[in-house]
Amino acid sequence: MDVRVEEVRKEFDRFAALHAVSLEIGSGELLALLGPSGSGKTTLLRLIAGLERPTSGRIFFGDEDASEKSVQERNIGFVFQHYALFRHMSVLENVAFGLKVRPRSTRPPAGEIRRRALELLDLVQLAGLEKRYPNQLSGGQRQRVALARALAIEPRVLLLDEPFGALDAQVRRELRKWLREIHERTGHTTVFVTHDQEEALELADRLCVMSQGRIEQVGTPDSVYDTPSSPFVFGFIGESSVLPVRVEKGGIRLDEHPIGISGPEAEGPARLFFRPHDIELVEDEAGLAGVVAGSRRVGGTRRVELDIGEAAHRVEIDLPFDHPATERSRIAFRPKRWKIFTEA
Repeated sequence: MDVRVEEVRKEFDRFAALHAVSLEIGSGELLALLGPSGSGKTTLLRLIAGLERPTSGRIFFGDEDASEKSVQERNIGFVFQHYALFRHMSVLENVAFGLKVRPRSTRPPAGEIRRRALELLDLVQLAGLEKRYPNQLSGGQRQRVALARALAIEPRVLLLDEPFGALDAQVRRELRKWLREIHERTGHTTVFVTHDQEEALELADRLCVMSQGRIEQVGTPDSVYDTPSSPFVFGFIGESSVLPVRVEKGGIRLDEHPIGISGPEAEGPARLFFRPHDIELVEDEAGLAGVVAGSRRVGGTRRVELDIGEAAHRVEIDLPFDHPATERSRIAFRPKRWKIFTEA
């Protein structure tokens, strides 16, 4: 089921949480809504679900205008951060709940409900735990039950709101891999909200990066990471350093000194963005040079903080772990990949 959001605006007490947002989600796609707190990602998810109504604009499920339809009419599967399981029900009863409360005309027979619930528990790797209660499960197991319950109603669209936010890092990594496998097996159109860049980059077919109620960029994880379209996206996705520079005669200058890389045609003040790992070491006069202000280990590399230029702009670069740099030593480098954003 494809979903289309057309020029949707949402206001709360005249505060605009979303500004004329448009987005197309392909059938069977796994799309991540990614952004900081207050960016509008959860509001957009709730609008797609039918938990909120748009102030203006429309939401389509296929060719059907679903803007005024309820959650039940849209046939949405929803997984929340905090599980929302029924404590007094067993695992099997939780999974079967959505089918048991259907109107009699569309409710499967009791035997079919049980069979489907047991199949889903096997799918989410919880076979044999159907008689347990939520308080007898780990956090990761509870979230698997929540997903099985959402899948039981055979939803047209599956929505997940920070599904792993309450879990520790190791469990989150395991569940990310598991969720991707489940998605590939079931093929549901899935939208999930997260503020975790690693989670979005690893899981999603496409990312929708949001900021202040607007969509900044939509694209594959590779395209968003490698070719960010705005300073916000470059700064938000992955790690980055930024320097205030000037574009002049096709080159880039910092404090009037050329730094050995080319710039866009438009001249004037700009910001140079690059990622700490995307640099090469050079001779002192051939690039950017700075004084080491501190360092720390990041995996198999050393993350070094440098003070650069007359204003001692602080940037970070990655060096081999055995590099001899010490505090107050001088290092020169040049970005291998970078992005220039000119200032209006």
